[in-house]
Amino acid sequence: MQDDPDHMEAFTRSLTMVSRQWKRCIDLQFRELGLTQARGGVLLELSRNEDVTQTELAHSLGIEGATLVRLLDGLEGAGLVERQQSEEDRRAKKLRLTPKASSLIGEMKKIAAKNRSQLLMDVSKQDLRTSTHVLDQILARLEIMNSGKNG
Repeated sequence: MQDDPDHMEAFTRSLTMVSRQWKRCIDLQFRELGLTQARGGVLLELSRNEDVTQTELAHSLGIEGATLVRLLDGLEGAGLVERQQSEEDRRAKKLRLTPKASSLIGEMKKIAAKNRSQLLMDVSKQDLRTSTHVLDQILARLEIMNSGKNG
């Protein structure tokens, strides 16, 4: 890519602003369900990839283990998540959604789908494919840049 500092800066600024506003939008709507966007994100990720360890979940969410522990404590206290001893590694905890979480996750998915529909209604399929490809490239580069670094 040719260096174009102005466009690169504008793109990364827009990316940051879109991410913040999307999280805020979801957070405001998830509050009606008694959740924050962060707790909701944990539940949604678990619904896609249940029976993972805390370490695996923290990695897939891109958050620190200590942050995830606090989120899980709240979700467990609300009766939405269970921690179970891993049979493969006694030091690890496997995570499972409780039956109580199922209906809540259904509502969360409806909210997210409605938001996506409204947000992307005027964006063409080709633009979405291109944007997704660009974001996947950026994510892969970030993972390389951040590999082996703590914090």
